Amino acid sequence: MSNKVIHAIYNDDDILMDAVKQTRAAHHHIEEVYTPFPVHGLDKAMGLAPTRLAICAFLYGLVGLSLYTTLLNYIMINDWPQDIGGKPSFAFYQNLPAFVPVMFEGTVFFAAHLMVITFYMRSKLWPFKQAENPDVRTTDDHFLMEVGVHGNEEEMISFFKNTGAVEVKVIEKH
Repeated sequence: MSNKVIHAIYNDDDILMDAVKQTRAAHHHIEEVYTPFPVHGLDKAMGLAPTRLAICAFLYGLVGLSLYTTLLNYIMINDWPQDIGGKPSFAFYQNLPAFVPVMFEGTVFFAAHLMVITFYMRSKLWPFKQAENPDVRTTDDHFLMEVGVHGNEEEMISFFKNTGAVEVKVIEKH
C-alpha cells in the first residue's frame, strides 16, 4: 500500500471551505488541513467530532474546588482556628462567605493550568518538538489540504485543480 498524499494548496479560506465540502462529497479522506489562522466552520465541514475539552475543564474545576474546600476546612477550622473580629471559626458553613473567593480562585487555577497541560498532550505538542508543517507558506497566507491518494492519482489531481487549488502536489509520506 502506498503512502502517497496530495497537497492541494489554496490562497483563500472561502475557496478552501468549498473545496473541503466538495472533497467530502466525493468521498475522499481528508487527513489534515493546515491554515495560517483559525477558519470558522472548518471542523464541521471536515466532519470532525465536537471537542470534549469543555468536559475536562469542568472536571478539573471540580477537582480544584474540592481540593481548596478541603484545604480551607483543614487550615481554618481544624488545624488553626482563629477568632477574627469576634467571629470564632467553629464550623465551615459559618465562615463560607469568607472562603468563597479563595475557592473560586482555586477552581479557576486548576481548570486553567490542567487545561493547558491537557491541550498540549492531546495536540502532541511537546517541548522541543519539530514542526510538522508540510509547507512553510501555510504559516503566512496559504491553506493546505492533505488528502490520501486512493484510486486514480491523475483523476484526483484534476479534481483538486477544479476545486480552485492554486497548486497540487503528490507527496510520498513517510
